[in-house]
Amino acid sequence: MSLTTFLQQCLTGISLGGAYALIAIGYTMVYGILRLINFAHGDIFMMAGYFMIFAMASLPWFIALPVVLIVTTALGVGIERVAYKPLRSAPRMSVMISAIGVSYLLQNLATYLFTALPMGYPEVPGLKKVYQLGGLSASFVTFLTPVLTLILVYLLITLIQHTKMGMAMRAVSKDYETASLMGIDINRTISITFAIGSILAAVGSILYFTDRMTVFPFSGSLPGMKCFVAAVFGGIGSIPGAVVGGFLIGMGETALVAAGYSTFSDAFTFVILIVILLVRPTGLFGEKTTNKV
Repeated sequence: MSLTTFLQQCLTGISLGGAYALIAIGYTMVYGILRLINFAHGDIFMMAGYFMIFAMASLPWFIALPVVLIVTTALGVGIERVAYKPLRSAPRMSVMISAIGVSYLLQNLATYLFTALPMGYPEVPGLKKVYQLGGLSASFVTFLTPVLTLILVYLLITLIQHTKMGMAMRAVSKDYETASLMGIDINRTISITFAIGSILAAVGSILYFTDRMTVFPFSGSLPGMKCFVAAVFGGIGSIPGAVVGGFLIGMGETALVAAGYSTFSDAFTFVILIVILLVRPTGLFGEKTTNKV
């Protein structure tokens, strides 16, 4: 393999990993606060793809983009209010079953509304324009994805570390009951967490589907599971861990495809999940938790 081909594959893997990282952050943030695996998160990502298709059909792209972000955020917050909030005091298994139910509901709702046939994803002007950088050739979205991912992650970490809302989110993630007793609005904090995760999923959706160009009702299932694995790999509950996990999963998957093992590229992700759970269950950046008696 020539150096140019190697760098080309690395760029593709980093771009894919950036999209995975944005979606994985949604999993890790919700788990960090609610100790809930939001299995519907991948389907929110899929619905954002459909929102973009219909928004671009009737609106200019510069209006369609914020509309998609707003509608996807509303969907994520609405799911939390309807499916998760009433189960706050229920056993954790009940909440997990509710999350799985919401996932299947969104998939079947999309099938009913949009049919199971793949729909073409619209092209945002400029994102598919091909640029040459030395011997490398890639579309603008391939260069944009990792850069935009790192910028958004930096802004998110700044929000969490240096704002009052971020302090509330950290407090709720450490001790739900004590945070409530200290006057923190738990419902508002959780809603904002779901809103941030949904916005990032919408951005990830735009970057991901621009390269893949089709959306269908189950197009969020496999990427969603891969991003969940990325969150576990990095240490679920850790935002930097989710980002590192997303980039590593994306690069590993691309490397297998480049090596001619595309059949095993999906299986590779789940082999990583099994290995990391056996070797380091807390993930790369996860912390061991102790139960208070």
